[in-house]
Amino acid sequence: MKNVIPAVLNVLFSFAILSSLLSCSPGENDAVNEDTQLNALAVQYVRLGLAIGQYDKDFVDAYYGPDSLKPLNPASTVFPKDSFLMEVSMLSNELSSFHANANDTLANRARWIDAQLKAFERRVKLFGGDSVSFEVECKELYGVTPPVFDSTHFKKIAQTLNDILPGKGPVNVRLQKLAKRFVIPPGKLDTVIQVAIAECRRRTQQHFKMPDNESFNLEFVTDKPWGGYNWYKGNYNSLIQINTDLDILIDKVIDVGSHESYPGHHVYNMLLEKNLYHDKGLIEISMYPLFSPQSFIAEGSANYGIALVFPGEEKVRVAREVLLPLAGVDTSGIALYFKALELTEQLNYVTNEVTRGLLNHTMNDAQALHWLKNFLLMDDDKAKKMQSFIRKNRSYVINYNYGKDLVKAYVEGQAGTDLNKRWGAFGWLLSNQVLVSQLEK
Repeated sequence: MKNVIPAVLNVLFSFAILSSLLSCSPGENDAVNEDTQLNALAVQYVRLGLAIGQYDKDFVDAYYGPDSLKPLNPASTVFPKDSFLMEVSMLSNELSSFHANANDTLANRARWIDAQLKAFERRVKLFGGDSVSFEVECKELYGVTPPVFDSTHFKKIAQTLNDILPGKGPVNVRLQKLAKRFVIPPGKLDTVIQVAIAECRRRTQQHFKMPDNESFNLEFVTDKPWGGYNWYKGNYNSLIQINTDLDILIDKVIDVGSHESYPGHHVYNMLLEKNLYHDKGLIEISMYPLFSPQSFIAEGSANYGIALVFPGEEKVRVAREVLLPLAGVDTSGIALYFKALELTEQLNYVTNEVTRGLLNHTMNDAQALHWLKNFLLMDDDKAKKMQSFIRKNRSYVINYNYGKDLVKAYVEGQAGTDLNKRWGAFGWLLSNQVLVSQLEK
């Protein structure tokens, strides 16, 4: 046998030591308090996530913790599904003793890690070849069961669009015709997006104090299933990538400025790193597992943040007065375009129904394409790009629409119509270990 011990055995060995420590009598274990015990479990959670990430390359979205927690040995040639599932079960069992702890902070922290571990279990099974229904996958990965909508629901919304769009013919064709009037020329793209991000940053800074050394880099890429992505690097720095496979429209520019950066993913990750990892020493925050309840809040808050940073008619005004002139694009019809987009937002649940159909085998690829084109009103290229995203990320799509709706309900339920109070509730959401169940109350 080689001298190299697999990472899985290292973690199991650590569990054995930890279990022995936790089983000691109070007299033998006076030097170890509950906070220290939970910290040790949090370390094992991070080690486990990073070990899974050696195999499932999409598993860890960001990590900025100590190098000492990274796996020491390369991944083996066989995915150790059963070993990982055993580790998840062992860690979850240890955490269960904290769920009813008199210290609310410890109890909430343990429940948060445990909810993440439930997602670990499902993702490991999926990566290992197992499959479940769309509904079970959503519940186990993200902690929710999204609502169901039939085609009649979407047809009614499309009819409202039909009534406001100019011209005659299919609604999706007329919508795309209007949209193409607001394509940002490639030569102007970098400038326009940088200006949009700067405006989002300026507005966010009026409500949140951000680290002095925070920054981001912007890159344009191709051949990706997504339109934009924030790769958080730690130390308050992000790499924001924009996919230019398809035309970039004015709404996408504003989306990038807020969803990927301010007050979206960049700010969310920064506030977690500062307030929870650095200030409170919560090691579990240093690793962000993509397919987990954390993403439900991350994507939901990033989408809700667009309307927060551009309330009322501000999105139309900034597009008309700043961004479109900068791009050299005619502003005629921009108010109508954004009104149409507000209605199409209600159609975003189409992606959930398409994913439900594909995962539950009640819809084939041709039917999925039909739904995306006729109910989500996409053109052929966008519909195929969305199909590609769904194939890769499966039920992750619910985080964008249902996540946004629950974040909106939570923030506005806490703050009412007062914009400053909404920013306060939003900031709390971005700076704490929030359980998805807390949004549903």
